[in-house]
Amino acid sequence: MTSSAGPLSPAPDDLVVTRATPEDWPVVIGWAADEGWNPGLSDTAGFFAQDPEGFFVGRVGGQPVSAISVVNYGDAYAFLGFYLVRPDLRGRGYGITTWKTALAHAGSRTVGLDGVVAQQYNYRRSGFEPAYRTVRFTGTAPAADTPAQVRPVRREDLAAITAYDALCNPADRPRFLAYWLTAPGHRAFVSESGPGGGLASRAVTGYGVVRPGRDAHRIGPLFADTADDARALFAALTADLAGTEVAIDVPEPNAAAVTMMEEAGFTPSFETARMYTGPVREFARERIFGVTTLELG
Repeated sequence: MTSSAGPLSPAPDDLVVTRATPEDWPVVIGWAADEGWNPGLSDTAGFFAQDPEGFFVGRVGGQPVSAISVVNYGDAYAFLGFYLVRPDLRGRGYGITTWKTALAHAGSRTVGLDGVVAQQYNYRRSGFEPAYRTVRFTGTAPAADTPAQVRPVRREDLAAITAYDALCNPADRPRFLAYWLTAPGHRAFVSESGPGGGLASRAVTGYGVVRPGRDAHRIGPLFADTADDARALFAALTADLAGTEVAIDVPEPNAAAVTMMEEAGFTPSFETARMYTGPVREFARERIFGVTTLELG
């Protein structure tokens, strides 16, 4: 794409911020791993599928020193993530310059983010207000069988799952889901109820995805109508992972989700705050048992 080539903002000193390409992003994924964020091994292609114009990198002397993503979902909502500066170059203004350049990509949209504790005060100064706390639970996957009402997602399920996903998010995201449900290493399951076979005659009651990460498998999303549906999906997602490390980001206000993870023997290891710059459309927060990603919402 032609917009990737030219500088968007030169400042301070010799920092140049440009739109990033997928080829630029592995170094940023590495920075995220160094921060303990446990990025998924196949995340980059899915992230760029949603908004290939929404990724930015700052360079000094041609070398990457800062990064951020501001990914647009439709006309009303965007999500900010990957706000990183190389540790040895922090405190020089590279981060805020990259931030300002990238945030313009959102235009008038409400912007969401999942902010680490150390940055939440700065995000509030930039107009973000906290909505709720998210807690990462990690633990060893228990031995389990896939429950009868849960099965692997098939390609023909995409429309029904996309419609269900839209109920659980501030914006529709069909391009992202088309990748996320079928990406290399990703395993997706759907729970359903009603007579007959296939989602044409049965109602979706939840779905979930698990993928390999740098330090542990990550579950996300885990959306479900009820705690029973969520438990069934969790069992299916971890059925082949018994004895391995798994992480899931749980909205703290969902008490049933917190209880489910505690019952599984998982413990808190990391926290963020979901924050927004303005109003977002109504969505079924009570169905969110696991956030999709902290990087793209």
